[in-house]
Amino acid sequence: MLRLGLGAVSGAALLILPFWIPSTWQNLLITTFYYAYLGQAWNILGGYAGQLSLGHAAFFAIGAYTSAVLASQYGLSPWLGMFVGAGLAALLSLGIGYLGFRFGLRGFYFILLTLAAAEICRLIALHLPILGGYTGLFINFTPNPWQFQFQGKIPYYFIALGFLCLACGIVWLVQRSKLGSYLVAIREDEDASEALGVNTFRYKMIAYALSAALTAPGGTFYAYFQFYLQPNTVLHINHSVDIMIRPIVGGMGTILGPVLGSFLLELLGEFSRTYFAAGVAGLNVVIYGVLLIIVVLFLPRGVYPTLVHWLRQRPGDSR
Repeated sequence: MLRLGLGAVSGAALLILPFWIPSTWQNLLITTFYYAYLGQAWNILGGYAGQLSLGHAAFFAIGAYTSAVLASQYGLSPWLGMFVGAGLAALLSLGIGYLGFRFGLRGFYFILLTLAAAEICRLIALHLPILGGYTGLFINFTPNPWQFQFQGKIPYYFIALGFLCLACGIVWLVQRSKLGSYLVAIREDEDASEALGVNTFRYKMIAYALSAALTAPGGTFYAYFQFYLQPNTVLHINHSVDIMIRPIVGGMGTILGPVLGSFLLELLGEFSRTYFAAGVAGLNVVIYGVLLIIVVLFLPRGVYPTLVHWLRQRPGDSR
């Protein structure tokens, strides 16, 4: 009952909040929800299945470019284009996954494969005129809700929040399904899972496709929030790191981990920019990095699992 009450209060606060805060804070929360959504999508593969990917920017870019090109060239609404992008991202993930999982690539080798796939996508995007090439692709701003374009930031706030709630709901269903149980077993000991009869190849492919398909709509949101796509930005390794670092800091393999990690990192980033950006050039980035290192060193399991562990410890329990 307490959890239900807290959830209701938090939900009501999030619905009212954007109407009472300035544009700067609206933008901060939009970014927080957006990265929490992307982190939740990555969490299915990296957190539950234990397959660390450094190439999710490729699926993100597919969602962004597909919806933008279909809208500009064929007049298809981005609301529909994002589903096409999700399908294409899932297909690409199946290709990458087949190469990686069928040949038994794990750990560092699988990370290199995903990184290489994203880099290939970046080079292709740089040389395709329909995607804008090196100049980038500009999206004309013509306010129309059907075209995913709005005046002001409040509509984007609710869309980002809705995306995040959808991703959390999907992860909740996965966590409580047979798929979730198999993914956790694969993460903990893949060889033992195979010995017990689990088709590890099949379930890793499902996790990869689902993770990629969920990532692509985040690209659509980005495209129509920024109105500009450039391969060296959307397909850069830094973007993949930004996606995966949220669940790593917050707690992989948990529902609230990516959400808490996104809130924490965005607040740390805003704090460092606000109080240190005016000093030595780049000092705010250094401070942000130091704070991040402290979190990783002292909370190796992530913030959320550590908090849960502390709260569950009984007073006087020496274990």
